[in-house]
Amino acid sequence: MQSFQFSYEPKCYYFLNHFEQFMSSRRLGNPTRRFVGGGRNSLAGIFHSKTRLTPLLPIILVLVGAFAILSHLYTHSGGFRDAKVIHMVEGDFGCSLDVQTAIPFLRKTYGDGMQKVLHVGPDTCAIVSKLMKVKDVEAWGVEPYDIEDADVACKRLVKKGIVRVADIKFPLPYRPKSFSLIIISDAVDYLSPKYLNRTLQDLARVSADNLVIFTGYSGKSRAKVQQLSNFGRPAKMRSALWWARFFVQMSLDENEAAAMKFEQAAYEGSYKPKCQVFHLNSYQ
Repeated sequence: MQSFQFSYEPKCYYFLNHFEQFMSSRRLGNPTRRFVGGGRNSLAGIFHSKTRLTPLLPIILVLVGAFAILSHLYTHSGGFRDAKVIHMVEGDFGCSLDVQTAIPFLRKTYGDGMQKVLHVGPDTCAIVSKLMKVKDVEAWGVEPYDIEDADVACKRLVKKGIVRVADIKFPLPYRPKSFSLIIISDAVDYLSPKYLNRTLQDLARVSADNLVIFTGYSGKSRAKVQQLSNFGRPAKMRSALWWARFFVQMSLDENEAAAMKFEQAAYEGSYKPKCQVFHLNSYQ
């Protein structure tokens, strides 16, 4: 055992001796590295040392690129896009959240009159998904704007034909009286009077019984840069009096009984709409 230690130790010392000489030569040959390793100017050494900057930069770029790709994939898989986030991203100006909150109160108001519901307006995928969870309700939707950035769940509804992407300035591809109730939110706020007449007439055509319109209050400016990019024109906020006159002009009668039921249900449920809500009878 002793002879083994005697023969092994010289080899260790030999290796250590050569390693120390190697490190000494490295320190003398590259004073920049010795300067970087200790002292208050270490940051300066990093920025002026080519031996450290060259391998670090590609690694940092690769990590940043990988993070950007993962974030993009996660967002488009539906990871970040719940209804509230969508609403905030597109500008906190619309009535879509109001509609989602109002669904239980609409159910109390219309009862069996909600057997087949069509929603028309932005965020229709979120609203249709919520309506589909209500017992004995068959829900459909029309999205008037591009859904290129929509999540996977929304694109699935479009693929199944439950949600359509259609320009509501032109007649919808539905037969007369196809739906017992039609809910419209935000969409009419972006139509000029010329197209508003045509659109409401067509929506009344495909409604068998009732229409409910959620629209913004007059005097609230909601024209934001992102809003303009999504809808093509600023929203036109109209007063309740303006709408009342317009409905008379269109020969659309307000459903006063439904309006009273809705207000009562909302009051009992401590729900106060942030948008104007109009209950109309369809053409008979």
